[in-house]
Amino acid sequence: MTTSADGPPEGATPLRGHPAIMRDDVTGVVLAGGQGRRMGGVDKGLVPFRGAPMAAHAIARLAPQVGVIVVNANQNADAYAALGHRVVPDAVGGFAGPLAGLHAGLSAASTPLVVTVPCDSPFLPADLVARLAAALEAAGADIAVARTHDQPHPVFALVRTGVRPHLEAFLAGGGRKIDAWYATLATVEVPFDDEADAFRNINTRDELAAADGS
Repeated sequence: MTTSADGPPEGATPLRGHPAIMRDDVTGVVLAGGQGRRMGGVDKGLVPFRGAPMAAHAIARLAPQVGVIVVNANQNADAYAALGHRVVPDAVGGFAGPLAGLHAGLSAASTPLVVTVPCDSPFLPADLVARLAAALEAAGADIAVARTHDQPHPVFALVRTGVRPHLEAFLAGGGRKIDAWYATLATVEVPFDDEADAFRNINTRDELAAADGS
């Protein structure tokens, strides 16, 4: 790829608001590895929502912001693969939660950054990655996490892939809580108070019905 003297490589797409980081620098990881207990044990990412599986909406919102997408899923791999992206399961057994999904995404990525979003976030911000990237670089942090008002959203995070060995050690030691792991690294919280509704996720049938009617 040819590099121009005063800008990014030709053909590369800079993230809006932060041209130092390119879309191709970021792998999007859609987290669909849970058991959906609050949804009655169904696979949330495959629940129909406005005519498509819920994960398809998250993918559609995220795809313009990243270079490549992988889906972290521990069941129904063929159904997720039909959405058009590589599917990677947890390497840690027992439905170990979002950190296991992040680890799977980090292991699959060939980019310097990964961004995670849950499969039940069909309204995620169109500028999520750009704003996280700007804050990550400005703070020199390892991880940038979205926050609305006083509520952090740890599964909406931009993470440097170099932290993978640190995460592996944390998981090997029995760690599972995402906020506890973040606390051991340089983490910056990024305010999205102007887009609070974009972080609505759908955990129950009632929330699904309410979102479908909104």
